[in-house]
Amino acid sequence: MATHRAVHVKSANAPLELTEVETTSPPPDHVRIAVNACGVCGTDHAFVTGSFPNLTWPITPGHEIAGTIAELGSGVEGFAVGDRVAVGWFGGNCNTCLPCRKGQFMQCVKLEVPSWNYPGGYVESVIVPRTALARIPDGLSFAEAAPMGCAGVTTYNALRTTRAVAGDRVAILGIGGLGHLGVQWARAMGFETIAIARGAGKADDAKELGAHHYVDSTASDVGEALQKLGGAQVVLATAANSAAMAATVPGLAPQGELVIVGATFDPLPIAPGDLIFGNFSVLGHPSGTSADVEDTLHFALQSGVRARIQERPLAEAAEAYADMDEGRARYRMVLTM
Repeated sequence: MATHRAVHVKSANAPLELTEVETTSPPPDHVRIAVNACGVCGTDHAFVTGSFPNLTWPITPGHEIAGTIAELGSGVEGFAVGDRVAVGWFGGNCNTCLPCRKGQFMQCVKLEVPSWNYPGGYVESVIVPRTALARIPDGLSFAEAAPMGCAGVTTYNALRTTRAVAGDRVAILGIGGLGHLGVQWARAMGFETIAIARGAGKADDAKELGAHHYVDSTASDVGEALQKLGGAQVVLATAANSAAMAATVPGLAPQGELVIVGATFDPLPIAPGDLIFGNFSVLGHPSGTSADVEDTLHFALQSGVRARIQERPLAEAAEAYADMDEGRARYRMVLTM
């Protein structure tokens, strides 16, 4: 019996343990990927702690997968053994439900997510639906491609779907695993880029990443600071802090947008009157489809945008997860196989 190594979490808040599992062949319309790299995302915390409903234990975390197709299930067209592919949060859709028929694939009623609906990428081999696959262009390594499946596509897709045009001011709230990519995308898209973070410690990083301006939210009123710069057409909120998000609204330019990708379930303290007179919009943005991941990878290749990564071998998955979970990552941990 062929086997491969995988990381298991046996129950909520249990330790990450390396184990051997059986290597099986993919069913119809699925492929088996030999995993080369997998990013460690902040959302993995919700899986490890059992915060998401309907989890089947043990789970294998990881939804920033990059590797090579090792085996095709029947009916798979358009891909071949040996193709370099990535799989992100979007782990497959049904193409038959009403949202899918409307092109709203991220809202598929049967949306699949690695670690939730099938084992994730902290593993040497994984089986995924064909609809989850994004091609990795030549010129990007597996370790570079992996974080683009979630952190990359989430921030890139959120920015490119706003009303902002090149030359507009765009602010990125939070300079972490998501925000450090948001700053780079904003600069590469031609926006006057403003980075917002707590303290002066990330000012140099923000400038190196491409920010034209840095706002220390502990030293000044964020709304006033943004208005002194002319107002932000878009604030991309990557920090999962509702109060910090609300504090940016007075800094929006007329018809400005607060776009939220930092996931928190705390109430957002914004009064309707704060939105009406400036004609402001507040919207949430999910990650992106496999096609969006491909777009993200190609733009990264063309623009030079890269996640700042720290690599660890699969055997050190527990340590890599702890580095992420305890805030030591600068800025994305990536497991390599």
